[in-house]
Amino acid sequence: MAHAPAAAVIGARYWTVPVARALVALVPAAVITFNADHSAEFGLLVFGAFALVSGLVTGVLSWRTVTDPRDRSLFTIQGVVGVIAGVLALALNAGGLGFFLYIVSVWAAVTGVLEVYAGIRVRGRGQVTRDWLVVGALTAVLALVFLLLPPHAVVAVGLLGAYLVIIGVYLVIAGVSLSSAHADAPRDLASSSTDSDTP
Repeated sequence: MAHAPAAAVIGARYWTVPVARALVALVPAAVITFNADHSAEFGLLVFGAFALVSGLVTGVLSWRTVTDPRDRSLFTIQGVVGVIAGVLALALNAGGLGFFLYIVSVWAAVTGVLEVYAGIRVRGRGQVTRDWLVVGALTAVLALVFLLLPPHAVVAVGLLGAYLVIIGVYLVIAGVSLSSAHADAPRDLASSSTDSDTP
């Protein structure tokens, strides 16, 4: 019964969303880690590819698995913002360090706030509340860091890589946990039904 409130917000297949988002984050994280070029142009290319694919994955998969219409809309908007930011970063990859810091900051601020808001809306409805709040807060913090960061391409690209690693690992754990919770839910219901039938 503990999973019933969350079921009203997300479908049984929602666990695929954080897992897919994790994979999308971990690939560019590895590219940044194992590449010596940490220039602003490289950062824009990597961020652009990440934001574009992540936006598509978040928007499309959330639309199919988030059952609450308002939350579904929030993640769809988040996906659209990601696609727009990604396209701009890829198209203007020669924009320099200032543009790199600006585009990442705007993307992180908007998507982070949207995800935090989604988490606040569903507070008390299971693990998904914590997941949305944590990922949203980490993304919003990235925006603040990039806004306050002294202009330095190597540091900025490195911090982007660190952020991608952190949310990638967190989202993998979140997805696996949600998958296990949904797998256990039918057993919990069956057990509760059996107990209630016992005189």
